[in-house]
Amino acid sequence: MSASQLLQPTPKGLYCPPGDFYIDPVAAVDRAVITHGHADHARAGHGAVLATPETLDIMASRYGEAFTPTRQSAELGEVTDINGVKVWLAPAGHVLGSAQAVVEYKGLRMVCTGDFKRRRDPTCTGFEVVPCHVFISEATFGIPVFRHPDDRDEIAKLLKSLTLFPERAHLVGVYALGKAQRVIRLIREAGYKDTIYIHGALKALCDLYEGHGIPLGPLEPATLEKGQAKEHQAKFAGKIIMGPPSAFRDTWARRFPDPLLVFCSGWMRIRQRAKAGGVELPLILSDHADWDELTQTVLDVNPDELWVTHGREDALCRWAELQGYAAKPLRLVGYEEEG
Repeated sequence: MSASQLLQPTPKGLYCPPGDFYIDPVAAVDRAVITHGHADHARAGHGAVLATPETLDIMASRYGEAFTPTRQSAELGEVTDINGVKVWLAPAGHVLGSAQAVVEYKGLRMVCTGDFKRRRDPTCTGFEVVPCHVFISEATFGIPVFRHPDDRDEIAKLLKSLTLFPERAHLVGVYALGKAQRVIRLIREAGYKDTIYIHGALKALCDLYEGHGIPLGPLEPATLEKGQAKEHQAKFAGKIIMGPPSAFRDTWARRFPDPLLVFCSGWMRIRQRAKAGGVELPLILSDHADWDELTQTVLDVNPDELWVTHGREDALCRWAELQGYAAKPLRLVGYEEEG
């Protein structure tokens, strides 16, 4: 059997004809294997969903308990037979519950990473190298300019800014799933014990993470109504207030005392992006593998063939070819590029 007979790109996503299921489909299908809970990979409306328990909980939190008629919870490493195709999930290190989809049939093994990273994350299980014949890798940051610095150094910049500008509220932009909780944990590990204030859009997922045994320390709602007394506003001076990127574009962000905008993303490597968004303190903190992690992972897995999806596909394919690997871009559409 050829790889393209086992998994093939379609307008709905990667499809497995022998098993009759999709991996992270972008439209409603009868059966889906979901790698993680981000909305561009985990959508409501599928007839049946197989995912880790954490990912199923995240989907229920985001879409409601009836997001699918049939849920199948699979622990990491647990093998499931789908119409004769063996499917199991291996840790991806991206966010809580994230997994690589391992598909085996008639002696052929293919691994789809979903989104992943290699560096340590205190909020999820680290990436596991799974040897395979065909490795299907994301490439969000798949060009050499993207080399992420040490997470601790980036967090140190934030804490230093708090001491340099104690009169300013530090508004930290984070994606609601994964980035928010990871940044909070990194801040706690750096010794910050004060209350962190969070936008209401972060609360449900922060509660979910804590319910899965990931302590985030004291959190309080970042509520500040229009026209509230200045003494109430003053309590946020020199404090960390976290919210999703969308909140920074409305009046909520402007109600805090002399707000200093911070944004956490691998895209902050591109200074023009930070400047265009009015970000004073860009922090390069990503939940995706950078160029060095992507290339090292290919070497570690050492597949017969590399397929590259959603991101800067061509550069990683060219690098792989220069290393002697067969490689091709999949050109899948419908996946966002949160960093």
